[in-house]
Amino acid sequence: MTAASDELHGAAAARLGDREQRYTTNRRAIVAALAAHTAPVTLPELLRTKPGLSQSSTYRNLATLEDAGVVRRVVSSGEHAHFELAEDLTGHHHHLVCVDCGTIEDVTLDPALERSLDGAFAAAAAARGFELGGHSIDIEGRCRACRG
Repeated sequence: MTAASDELHGAAAARLGDREQRYTTNRRAIVAALAAHTAPVTLPELLRTKPGLSQSSTYRNLATLEDAGVVRRVVSSGEHAHFELAEDLTGHHHHLVCVDCGTIEDVTLDPALERSLDGAFAAAAAARGFELGGHSIDIEGRCRACRG
């Protein structure tokens, strides 16, 4: 295991511990599977990569991991919700969301553009007395496969 992997699993265990939840073998397998993907995945996709996990147990564990701030649910127009590791564990990014098939891809914007967006969002929030905690952007459109 790498230092980054050790750090990820340590953070997941700590967050679950804060909620008086254990970092079980199945939860560890889910976190490892999500870390291995480069984009949010659906429950069926996750189960295909970890065939030893049961659907009902994995869904419950995803809910617990989401509640603990380890996993983030990404909603799309597709049949299934997508899941990914929380952004503060993996790095800031946004999503390209296909409105036809529901596929989601991660996209990282140029740092100068991110700084500009941060400034614009902070100004908009401050003007309304709102304290900005972060932002996420889902860019909707049609993926290459759906465009034919």
